[in-house]
Amino acid sequence: MMTLYSGDLSPFSARVRMQIYAKGITDIAIELPPHFGMPKFRDTAPIGRIPVLDVDGDLIPESAVIAEYLEEIYPEPSLLGATPRETAHIRTIARLGDIYILNNMFMLSGQARAKTRNQGVVDLLGGQVVRNLKALDRMIGQDGFACSGRLTMADCALTPALFMVENVLPGVGMDSPVPSLANVAAYWAAMKTNEHAARVLVELHRGLEERREMIRNGTFEAFMAKAAAAMAQAGY
Repeated sequence: MMTLYSGDLSPFSARVRMQIYAKGITDIAIELPPHFGMPKFRDTAPIGRIPVLDVDGDLIPESAVIAEYLEEIYPEPSLLGATPRETAHIRTIARLGDIYILNNMFMLSGQARAKTRNQGVVDLLGGQVVRNLKALDRMIGQDGFACSGRLTMADCALTPALFMVENVLPGVGMDSPVPSLANVAAYWAAMKTNEHAARVLVELHRGLEERREMIRNGTFEAFMAKAAAAMAQAGY
């Protein structure tokens, strides 16, 4: 059995979990990695981030790489296209969600809990998110799915990205632009009713509430300080 090292609030992990749910894969265990954030985790997973797919001790990092690997070993039902061109479109939308939106949102999220917010960072990253959502509005499907008229890897990437937009931007003093973008807004409303997206969104919200409670009671700051000290001592 393979193991996906994941976490409820990890949007990149959520992308892979949604793919697993949509494909009906039952022989992949989903767990929080032991020693996450500590040198022992970096010793075996040098990038130090989740998700990581453990295949009999062989660790595969990076959500996009894991997603492609799973499509190859579990080809049915396919979350890629029926033609090479259709697959290219699916991958383009997935990259738009993963890199152009989610990566900026991931970096921006630190400003939501910063004691002193760096408005320059907020303006830069938030501006990129707004710009790229406008691009998505011109490219996204208008039938409840990102493209191809069915659930694909593009939806798996966009769901956690739009969750982050909806829940992080207000925390840095920005309104979500999604309601003003007709095609993205309609897509997002439809995707929230999809069973696989809804399952992932429950997990993401659960992780968000746990994180907020940790921030409120001080345990998150204490953990981050402990992890930083351990990493420095280990030379990471």
